[in-house]
Amino acid sequence: MRAPLSWLREYVTVDPSAGEIARRLAISALEVERVIDVGVPDVDGNLGRFLVGSVLEARPHANADRLRVCQVDVGEGHPRQIVCGAWNFEAGATVAVALPGALLPVLDQPLREVELRGQQSRGMILAEDEVGLGEDHAGIMVLPRGPEPGTPLHDVLPIHDQVLDVVPTPNRVDLLSMVGLAREVAALLDGDLHPPAPQDPPVVDGEPVVVTVEDPAGCPRYIGRVFRDVKIGPSPQWLRSRLYLAEMRSISNVVDVTNYVMHVWGSPLHAFDRARLAGGRIVVRRARPGEELRTLDGTLRRLETSDLMITDGERSVALAAIMGGEESEVGDETTEILLEAANFEPIGILRSSERLALRTAGSNRWEKGVDPYLAEPAAVLASRMLVDLADAGMTGHVDVHERLPERPVVRLRPERTEHVLGRTLAAEDQRLTLEKLGFEVNQDWTVTVPTWRARDVTREIDLVEEIARPILDAIPHTMPLRRHVRGRLSRDQRLRRLVEDVLVGAGFLEAYTWSLVASDPDPAAVRLPDPMSADQAVLRTTLLPGLVDAARTGLDTGAEDLALFEIARVYLPSGEQLPDERWHLGGILEGGYAETKGVLETLYGALHLDLRVRRGSHRQLHPGKTAETDAGAFGELHPCVLERTWGAFELDLATLFAPVPERIVYEDVITYPAVRQDIAVAVDEDVEVGALVEAAHEAAGPLLREARVFDVYRGEQLDGDRKSVALRLSFQSPERTLTDAEAAELRGAIIALLRARFGGELRA
Repeated sequence: MRAPLSWLREYVTVDPSAGEIARRLAISALEVERVIDVGVPDVDGNLGRFLVGSVLEARPHANADRLRVCQVDVGEGHPRQIVCGAWNFEAGATVAVALPGALLPVLDQPLREVELRGQQSRGMILAEDEVGLGEDHAGIMVLPRGPEPGTPLHDVLPIHDQVLDVVPTPNRVDLLSMVGLAREVAALLDGDLHPPAPQDPPVVDGEPVVVTVEDPAGCPRYIGRVFRDVKIGPSPQWLRSRLYLAEMRSISNVVDVTNYVMHVWGSPLHAFDRARLAGGRIVVRRARPGEELRTLDGTLRRLETSDLMITDGERSVALAAIMGGEESEVGDETTEILLEAANFEPIGILRSSERLALRTAGSNRWEKGVDPYLAEPAAVLASRMLVDLADAGMTGHVDVHERLPERPVVRLRPERTEHVLGRTLAAEDQRLTLEKLGFEVNQDWTVTVPTWRARDVTREIDLVEEIARPILDAIPHTMPLRRHVRGRLSRDQRLRRLVEDVLVGAGFLEAYTWSLVASDPDPAAVRLPDPMSADQAVLRTTLLPGLVDAARTGLDTGAEDLALFEIARVYLPSGEQLPDERWHLGGILEGGYAETKGVLETLYGALHLDLRVRRGSHRQLHPGKTAETDAGAFGELHPCVLERTWGAFELDLATLFAPVPERIVYEDVITYPAVRQDIAVAVDEDVEVGALVEAAHEAAGPLLREARVFDVYRGEQLDGDRKSVALRLSFQSPERTLTDAEAAELRGAIIALLRARFGGELRA
């Protein structure tokens, strides 16, 4: 939300500058992204060169069809001649004038007196875009009568202003309004608050207003007001300028009034062309099966029965709280309007808005929970403005609601506030702070919460936070005293920390990559129905693509010897509404298969597991240089994925941790010497060496303490497509020294199983 400071100061009187206001709000209330200087520069008396003028004469230029020569009174005692290209005014008009020497946002140098086709021009009659008050350049600004010629223009229009660009937290919907911001500034900076309090126009020629709410849970309150003899036209310049500085587009006086009041009070309004409503009535209900509505943006929306609709009893005319329909839109021919000042339940509005991918300034407020008590002051201000700006007469009024919500009452203990904040704070100071923020504090310290904070202040600790906010920068930065510790890490948390420590010790750096990605290798990956952007549309099923991108970024910055790991969740398709969330470990490092296997051997060893691998495949790993374990895959990264030689791995942590022993049990050291023998077995090329090791352990049992491959030979001495695998065997018994005969028997059992299972032939 953007809040022009000149507009804000209309509702609160404070001395501090825009920078100090922004600093205090950022500390205590919301995020202030920036303070924007807008309009003409306020330097070297520049504002004094912009004046209100009165056009005394406007005649066509003798030598230019598109120009006029004007005589303009700017309070100097004699008129100034100004050549102007606009034709939307005549003699008698009140206009904005820039004198020579003025600095304009649209000019690179000060304005000068110039001669245009033989006529001297001693100034400029201004359009709104020339002073940063809009984008229209079709004509000059015609001001309302009243200001005398020579009046400083900045007393009439905010030609120089500062705009606060603020982002309130979701629980502070009250700060999405000028009154809410003014209330906050008054409390934080000891200012005087004076919100708008216009006089409600009287009802003339009273007529009934028919409003039926069939779903009071979805629409707790609906104020409907009817206006006749409405004159649709452009808004006055002050209103257009304020909306422009607040980043809202001027459309017409009626539509601008609804947007203006929404910005003032934070309660969105809507205006219907009443002549287009069947019977001129309103019925609030849920959508019917198969119902459709073409909204103001020209899109035909297919509705669901959960969508709350504004109807005329025969057809839908608006998506409640989100957007109106084309068939009831206020247009140039409108003379009778029905003004809606209502209140809507937030969750249903949020769901409809997300499903339809339709977010508006109004729905952004409704989905956070607007105070139902704001509908009335919003209706009053809008009615006053419609009467004043559109010459309308209010002919009917109705306020449909059941019992409005009670204000929460919370008990506060002042000593509890001091304990939580860690500093002494007088009880009366606490009371004063709450009262400045709109809370009512009784003598027994029961606190009545204002309606605009009823949703988020419901507990004592919430009141403590309110007391703390104005003095956050004065609260000491100390941790509370810890008297005892509750809870402990789960088994998986302990093991994840162990994995992190091992990898950091191996030279890895931890990376954090996006859970939402543009695309995923799994075509069944979960796709968001309404993504924030095309780059964040899919929930990832693997960590490796993100790590590859991180490594690529590192290479681009000149990093060397990169090794990155990440422990994070992936989201696997489950066939249900929600995906299967799994913890994965991913890693990438410069080097090939051998380096990657070495890292995993270190990791498995730290977990007291044996790394047992088999030939595998992976979308991003090199075919023929990829291995699998029960927990995942590792190998050499495919060369087309990233330049240089890289290794990568990705493991499912639940599967990895499943065999990790709960306790490490001590085993006696065997003091009897081992009998070591080497064998070489010729097998087919497609036999995995890991399978040979597994078979050796199976054949010899626990007396085979170790079996390790130390050589693989391929050459002319072997027949066909075969290879020779050399195994180093170590036989050892905890009870006695094994004899050569016993070792030979075990060796024979191994050879027999290798021959039977793999067709292995003993070579040596």
